[in-house]
Order: sequence, then C-alpha cells, then structure tokens
Amino acid sequence: MTHSAATEPAGTGRVQRTTRDLTRAAVSGWLGTAMEFMDFQLYSLAAAIVFNKIFFPGAGPAFGLLAAMATYGVGYVARLVGAVYFGRMGDRVGRKKVLVLTILMMGASTTLIGALPTYAEIGLLAPSLLVALRLVQGFGAGAEIAGATVMLAEYAPVRRRGLVASLASLGTNTGTLAASGLWAVLLAVLSEDQLLSWGWRLPFLLSFLPLLFALWLRRNLKESPVFEERPDVVDGVALDSGGSRSAAAEQPTSRDEQPAGRDESPQPAYAGQPAYAGQPAGGAAATLEAGLRQRKGRAFFLTLGLRFGQAGNSGLIQTFLVGYIAGTLAVDRSVPTDAILYGSLLGFVTVPLIGMAGDRWGRRPVYVALSGLTIVLAFPLMLMIAHGNTVALTLGMILALNIGVLGLFSLESVTMAELFGSRTRFTQLAVAKEIGGVLATAIGPVLAAALTAATGSWWPIAVMLVVYSLITLLSALFAPETRGRDLVRAEDAV
Repeated sequence: MTHSAATEPAGTGRVQRTTRDLTRAAVSGWLGTAMEFMDFQLYSLAAAIVFNKIFFPGAGPAFGLLAAMATYGVGYVARLVGAVYFGRMGDRVGRKKVLVLTILMMGASTTLIGALPTYAEIGLLAPSLLVALRLVQGFGAGAEIAGATVMLAEYAPVRRRGLVASLASLGTNTGTLAASGLWAVLLAVLSEDQLLSWGWRLPFLLSFLPLLFALWLRRNLKESPVFEERPDVVDGVALDSGGSRSAAAEQPTSRDEQPAGRDESPQPAYAGQPAYAGQPAGGAAATLEAGLRQRKGRAFFLTLGLRFGQAGNSGLIQTFLVGYIAGTLAVDRSVPTDAILYGSLLGFVTVPLIGMAGDRWGRRPVYVALSGLTIVLAFPLMLMIAHGNTVALTLGMILALNIGVLGLFSLESVTMAELFGSRTRFTQLAVAKEIGGVLATAIGPVLAAALTAATGSWWPIAVMLVVYSLITLLSALFAPETRGRDLVRAEDAV
C-alpha cells in the first residue's frame, strides 16, 4: 500500500505509517474511549437510578442519591493516581503498552460490577466491593482517554489533526449512547422488581464483549510514530534527563550535518500558523535541548483551565441532572435517559464538525465561541429543563450536551496534545485531565446535590455551568494558537 496525504509523517518524516495503520489507530482510539465512557456512563446512570436502592437502602431519596454520587466520585480519585503512574510509563516505554493495560483494567472491573452481590445479600460488604471495583476501574481509566488522545494526535496528518483526534472524543458519545441505549431499553421493558433484582446487571456483563475486540485490536497496533521519532528514545525506551542531554549533544545541529535520507523540514503549514509549528533551526538536537531546559507549568495550567469547562459541564449534564430530574423534579426517569441518548446521536455530527472547524479556523476561536455560547445559554437551558414540558426538557439537555460537553471535548482532544512537548505529553495531559475531572466532574455532582437541596431550586446548576465555562473561556484567551504544531518538538508550546 502506498503512502498518501492521510499518512504523512506526524513529525519529522522519518517514521512511515500506512493508511491501514492510521485506520487501526483511529478505531483503537475511538473504541477505547467509547469503552471508558460506556463504563462510566453505565455506572453514573445506575448510580442515579438504582444503586441507591441496591447498595444504599434504608436511606431517604436525597441521602441515597448523595451516597451513590459520592461512590461515583471515588473513581475519579483513582483516575488521578492512574494518570500519574501510566502517564509516566507511556512517556517512557511508549503509548501502545499502556493502552493495552488500561483497557484491560477498565473492562474487567466493569464486568465484575455486574456480578456483585447486593446489600440485601451481604450487607456493608456490597458497597465496599463496589468502591473497590470503582478504584480499579478508575486507576485504568486515568490514562485511557489521555493515551488514546495522544496516540491519535501523534498519528494524524497535520492538516487533519483536529478531525482525526476528535475520534477520541467521538468515542465519548459512542459510549454514552451505548450505555444510555441499554438503560433506555431496560427501563422500557423491565418492571421495577425485575430491574432491581437482575436487570441492572446486564449492561455491565455485556461490556465484556467489546473488551475482547479492543484487546485484540490494540495488541496489533503499531507504536506512535512521534514516540519513535523522538531523539531521546533508544530501542523503544526513553532516556532519562542525563541520557537525553548526552543524546542532544550527539545530535547534528545544522541541516548540512543531517544524515543522508533524513528530512528535518517543517511540516506543511497553514496560512497564519504560529512560527513554532516546524522544527527549530537546529533540528532534533535543538528541540530536545529546549525541552530539557524549559521550565514547565504554564502549558499545564492552561490545559487544566481548558479541561474545566468540559469536565464540569459533563458531570452536571450527564450525571447529576439525570438523578435530579427523576428524583427532585419527579419526571419519569426515561425522559432524561432518552435526552442523553438523542444528544449522543447528534454528537456524531457535532464532534467531527468541531474538529474540522478547529482545523480550518484554529483552536482558540472555536474554544471561545463554544464556551461563550454555553455561558449565554446556561440559564435559559436550565429554565427549559426545570420548568418546561417533556419536549423542552429534552431539547434543553440535547443542546447543553452538544455545546457545553461534546463540542468542547472535540477541541480538547487535539489542543491539549499540541500544547505539550513530546517528552512529557502523555503524563502532563493525563494529569491535567484527571485533576480537572476530580475538581469538576467528581465533586460537581456532589456539590450540585448539596446546593439544590439547600436552595430548593435549579439556579445553582446554571451558576455552576457559567463558572466552569468561564474558566475555559479565559484559558482559551490566554493560550497560544497551536494548530499545526510539530508534535515531535520536546518543549511545551508556552
């Protein structure tokens, strides 16, 4: 098979990949992210609908929902630990090995949740086992979406990087769709007794099937071309700082000294793209030395701010609102699950369109537009959800999901990878994602439950949407434009 524009080298051009390799990487990234979000959406919906009765019986509706949401949040603490551990591993030994391990841990723990005994059968041991499996699931998931994002961005041709990388975020609504679809079917065909006795187990047990396919796919996936192109990687393992400095000293420092056949020319650029898009004048040696000397932190905190809006909005819209609508508003529980289902279907259009918009106009302007629109629409959409009829409620959730969650996630998939240098990209991206997850997605639903219970109103939810989105808006305004940046460069974009 010949190489095409779709398979142009991700970095300097030394490592070649075919269209088949790119397709396999794209499917692997999409499927892994889909499994992660299916696993977590299965749990979040179960926590909102049945887990308060199965694992936390005897408490009032408000306390039961709060306990179930707190158990949901435990997984995000484990995700942060997993992000640090597997992120460092991914930067040192490659992306592929980590992606095989993380999907195995996620899939196995999710399947086992479906086999857990209930509180009625073994008492307090039941919620304890649930928490333990959530910890294992979260530990693996902490680096799953970061690894998939890095792999896709590093595989993608530069002019289509936003579109290709968006497949990782497309997996989010694929997983959400699968989980919501399964729960919608269960709620439609099973009685309350059937759902509580055995029906809730089916979605978790069925997750074993995509796990098998995902493991096979990833074991046959080639390593990221950017990782292999890094000048500090020797025999598939990255050198430590001392070894990297020695490698930088040994690298040719001018184009005339480059070995025959090596192409160190910058990647094809967009009109108006930033000057740092290609390799620096000194080639690999210069970028490696720049990465070693650079003081880290600015790119990380900007990334954390970009993450806050998407993560916080996701926790409120996809997790908390389902339980709030069914419990506090006393609306039939199938209505919010159907709304998430329809919103996820629309996301198959939203996600790639936003990815292409980022490729066309740049990451910053699209970030500003989406986060600003979420701020403007937060109160009107929550008014539709809280006081409208079924149609208005469904429409409000669909719009909130696509603008404030899926659209931002599409941009996040590529922008975060472009902000970081190749030596620490996996670690920094994973940790930024998970700190944002702990602070926003995990704590957000618990805080929203407390605020709505204290005020007896929906307006705290709208305020939280505004605050989360404002943080992302300000971060986008301070961040550099990263469209087209050479991902082999070792230094961060700022």
